[in-house]
Amino acid sequence: MIDNVGLRCHPLGFCRLYCLRVTAVSAPPVPVPDTTMTPLERRSSASLALIFALRMLGLFLVLPVFALEARKYPGGEDTALVGMAMGIYGLTQGLLQIPFGIASDRFGRKPVMVVGLAIFAAGSAIAAWAPTLHWLVAGRALQGAGAISAAVTALLADQTRDVVRTKAMALVGASIGLVFAVSLVLSPLLAAYVGLHGLFTLTAVLAGGGIAVVLWWVPPEPAKHVDQARAGLLAVLRQPALLRLNFGVFVLHAVQLAMWVALPAMLVQAGLVRDLHWQVYLPAVLASFVVMGAVLFPLEKRGYLRAVFLVAIGLIGVVQLALLVLSGAQPGVWTLGLLLLVFFCGFNVLEASQPSLASRVAPAQARGAALGVYNTLQSLGFFAGGAVGGWLVQSAGPQALFGACALAMLAWLVVAWPMQAPAPRGAVNAG
Repeated sequence: MIDNVGLRCHPLGFCRLYCLRVTAVSAPPVPVPDTTMTPLERRSSASLALIFALRMLGLFLVLPVFALEARKYPGGEDTALVGMAMGIYGLTQGLLQIPFGIASDRFGRKPVMVVGLAIFAAGSAIAAWAPTLHWLVAGRALQGAGAISAAVTALLADQTRDVVRTKAMALVGASIGLVFAVSLVLSPLLAAYVGLHGLFTLTAVLAGGGIAVVLWWVPPEPAKHVDQARAGLLAVLRQPALLRLNFGVFVLHAVQLAMWVALPAMLVQAGLVRDLHWQVYLPAVLASFVVMGAVLFPLEKRGYLRAVFLVAIGLIGVVQLALLVLSGAQPGVWTLGLLLLVFFCGFNVLEASQPSLASRVAPAQARGAALGVYNTLQSLGFFAGGAVGGWLVQSAGPQALFGACALAMLAWLVVAWPMQAPAPRGAVNAG
């Protein structure tokens, strides 16, 4: 605005402007959201990450030795039945993620988590007792029936603000990645002392520890998610942003598992015996966590989440192309280790940001259902990656496998390109 304007007149009639002050009216400053976690958010993130870690540690400890140990059971000469015992977990897990997610919307997250962990513990106990391979299949199927991933991630979303959600999800992802790397080291050592029966017993004990964490450490859940009106499952399935994320998580985990059909053999060809593969996996996983923390969170805070997300997809695609080229030669351990580092950098960024985005896009009253669909596609991705990856390697070689993985990542990049990172709840969405 203009104020304090006056005229000074000369006796002869001249007049001049003696003061003109222009004051600009400034807009109120835009508040910058606080991205520091509150004590409640830290407690929720740590406790729920521990639940994931306890549950996944039991699963990961079994996997590296499962195929060899299962052959010692009566009926273990049936390779197809061994494969069924190994994979049935993923099938029942995928089938029950949506019902468990919907149940968590209706009855509350924590009761569903306790029931799911109890079912998982019961399945582990049956697998530990199993006198035959058929009983082992039954125990693995019951383990998978404790499908609590959607309920856990929905509760984490309930108890964290949008601006720290990715950080909270990254803590969960880091706990899973860390126990995976640790299990590669511990599994052969423990199996030598206690066998597969002992590993399943330990898995049941770890599940019991998860129940204790739910009951006595996880903060109380917000009552509103039990009392609010629920959105239908069809409404969740009609959201383009959620469909893109569901497609993405399917591709990500299909490619991840398919890679491991051929990658161990490449490491062996490079001169690294199978028992020492953890010496490549563990440094690559740990270093990728450092890179993710240095890149993802600062750039998300500055509004570049979409760019980081798309670059991460591109990095994994580049790794697949590099493996396609190298699979016809004999790459060294250092080359494969570097490619694994790049892969895990992209993978961990996507593993942290995707469930965060899904929880922010989904209606709050149907968050469990939305994350149930998301986790179902994740489980189906594991199944498809293992089945299709094995078929491709057997019928056409590793080049076909890595070529298919590269094409899958390209398809995901095309599907994900229109995405927009949602603004925090309460803020206006841009675009």
